[in-house]
Amino acid sequence: MTAEQTYETPDCLILPDRRAAEAALAERIAAQVCAKPHSVLGLATGNSMIGVYHALVGMHRNDGLSFAKATSFNLDEYCGLLAGHPSSFASFMREHFFAHVDMPRDSVHLPREDACAEYEAAIAEKGIDLQILGIGRNGHIGFNEPGATVTSRTRVVDLAPETLAANQRDFPAGETMPSHAVTMGIATILSARKILLLATGEAKAKALADALEGPIEPRNPASFLRLHPKVGIVCDSEAAGLLSSTRTHADA
Repeated sequence: MTAEQTYETPDCLILPDRRAAEAALAERIAAQVCAKPHSVLGLATGNSMIGVYHALVGMHRNDGLSFAKATSFNLDEYCGLLAGHPSSFASFMREHFFAHVDMPRDSVHLPREDACAEYEAAIAEKGIDLQILGIGRNGHIGFNEPGATVTSRTRVVDLAPETLAANQRDFPAGETMPSHAVTMGIATILSARKILLLATGEAKAKALADALEGPIEPRNPASFLRLHPKVGIVCDSEAAGLLSSTRTHADA
């Protein structure tokens, strides 16, 4: 990949701790919805997102933030789990966000392993205004594991061993988590008008540094975000620990 095909490394908003980073991301999501009530949001799950959704629910209850006209598309879901399974991302979103805000149920979309093409078509028809991402320890975004290509679309994927090890704790004791998931592809993510990635904790430091300052390559799928002109990174000081010391703490 040549330099002419890349954009400059995204700016980072580096906050002192995880709570501050989560709050900052929530504020940016709220600003998007306030500026455009009919916003289409690409939503993510994972432990780093719980504080973000908690903050948004608080804004809804206390400040009148409304999602009544918004639409959402979730990044990914495990294969083979019913929507009511406690470890499904459908349950996660319901528990931490959807059950507490006014987004209409028919405006909520989650991927299904048997309807990848339909999901991709629905995203293409609507267009995502703001895509929210986390980052895995191996650089995955969504469930686009190392080796994912920049042209990939919504599909079923094998989960990497490190992802299985990291996420097994989210399943009931004695239950083996699924080895496959359905995820938006890299190209799907890059089709969003704006992208914000949240990274917190020392465990994400290497993946984040490689994504922002290493080669743009399938080995670190998050590195493909540098091909997008409107990407912001919100992170805490631990996740930013391996970034270049010359990096500015610019607003994302």
